Amino acid sequence: MTAGELLRETRRRHGLTQRQLAIRARTSQAAISRIERGVVSPTVETLAELLWMMNEELVLGAEPVDWGHDMTLNQANLAIDPEARIRRGVVYSRRMAQIRGVAARAGT
Repeated sequence: MTAGELLRETRRRHGLTQRQLAIRARTSQAAISRIERGVVSPTVETLAELLWMMNEELVLGAEPVDWGHDMTLNQANLAIDPEARIRRGVVYSRRMAQIRGVAARAGT
């Protein structure tokens, strides 16, 4: 959800027009419209203030991202010294080159 979508949804939920919110915020209806349409992106502070004028609080948070792989594998890999990681990478790269060679020969 964009800042504009959040502002529009909140304003409508409170039964306010853009003009009414603009009066509360001491700005213009056009300024509220530009935010809601995504023409301009308000600062976090501005968005928080606009929401506060409607008795709402802007809450920002962070959540872990699921990248689809096991993060413990990365942690285990980082526990190994850099030289050992490089040696593992070289061995892996050579094995992949061998596999690609076998696959190429099988396809011809």
